[in-house]
Formats: sequence, structure tokens, C-alpha cells
Amino acid sequence: MNERPLSPFLVYRFMYTMVLSFAHRITGILLSVGALLLTYGLVALAGGVESFERARLVFRHWTLQLVMLGLTISFFFHLSNGIRHLFWDLGLGYEKTQARRSGWLVVASTILLTALSIWLAVHAVGGS
Repeated sequence: MNERPLSPFLVYRFMYTMVLSFAHRITGILLSVGALLLTYGLVALAGGVESFERARLVFRHWTLQLVMLGLTISFFFHLSNGIRHLFWDLGLGYEKTQARRSGWLVVASTILLTALSIWLAVHAVGGS
């Protein structure tokens, strides 16, 4: 019987770059879905005061606020990792230590930018 190749997950060792690559793809999909929420908010805003107030009630629900938190994290991760990919497109950062450092920088910038945006959002509405 012919030996068939193994699936990649059986051959390759687990690496952090795999996680970052997979997360980049997932966050891109999540942001596409999040664009629907943005569209809903903009249409409600264009629809007048009543539709905007209805949308505000929807967006204040805790489940949707949790979704928006996830979208904020997704946005900043996708942005940071996209910048990392731009450097790779220039041929920079391929060495193992540089790739590891830039991976940690992506994670750190995601956390910091998300925290900063939440802090700014909370203080913009008076701390509520």
C-alpha cells in the first residue's frame, strides 16, 4: 500500500506563529461580521432620532457590549498583526528572534490599545 502524507497538524510542531496566523484570519472574519453592526448603527443614525435611540438601547445590552469588546480586541489584533505583515512584505523580521519579538509586540499592543480605547470610551461618556 502507498504511504500517504500525514495531515499538517500531525507533522508540524506547535508554534506561536501558527496561533498568530490563525488568529489573524479569524479576526478578519469577525471584523467582517462586525461591519454589519457598524452598518446598523449608521443606518439608525441616518434614520432620525427615534431609530437612533432604538439602536442605542440595542447597543447598551450587555451581550452586545461583550460582542463589541471582542470586536475591539479583534480590530487591534488585526491592525497590529497587519502592520507586522507589512514589515514581512518588505523582507524584514524573518529571523526567529525578530519574529518572536514582533509576535509578542502584537499581543502587547493589542492589550494596550484595547485598554486605552475602553478607557477613552468610558471617560467620554462620563464614567458610566
